[in-house]
Amino acid sequence: MRALDEKETTMVFEKLFKFTGPNLKHLLERPSVEGPDPQPGRYCLRLHKNRVYYASESLVRRATAVARPRLAGVGTPIGKFTHGGSFHLTVHALDLLAAHARRRVWLKPDTERSFLFGNSVPKSSLARITENTKANDGVVVMSMADVPLGFGIAARSAQDCRKADTNAVVVLHQADAGEYLRREEELM
Repeated sequence: MRALDEKETTMVFEKLFKFTGPNLKHLLERPSVEGPDPQPGRYCLRLHKNRVYYASESLVRRATAVARPRLAGVGTPIGKFTHGGSFHLTVHALDLLAAHARRRVWLKPDTERSFLFGNSVPKSSLARITENTKANDGVVVMSMADVPLGFGIAARSAQDCRKADTNAVVVLHQADAGEYLRREEELM
């Protein structure tokens, strides 16, 4: 396990910034609540086996006692680097994104299942959308009970959604909570 280099850090921060915006600083600067240390540390990003982990500094220090081949992971896995070198957020990052997201989309209760099966969101499924959403912004998809279901990329702005056809795609699917069941082997 090692710290991310400058290029990797830039790629991760660009992807997280797409969803959190200026709230990204709150993600890393918040004090950690884990560990028996009297001084709460901060959270950091670490790379292990092409996966990026979000963990407290206290937990990272304790993980150094474990040999790298035996270490499965530390903290919350938020994404992975592909063989081609690009970074992809995984469904594990959903809780972090939901807590710090700038833009959200709420689905009608009867259409949540379609999104959880991996489909993109059409306008007919849309209940609400954050007012200042622009095309290509990262959005967190929520149920009407404010439960985060997944995240994706806005295909249209909030103003364009009003004029769009009912079958027009509003949010392009990236990850959802249903992946825990569909892709169980790949995620771990």
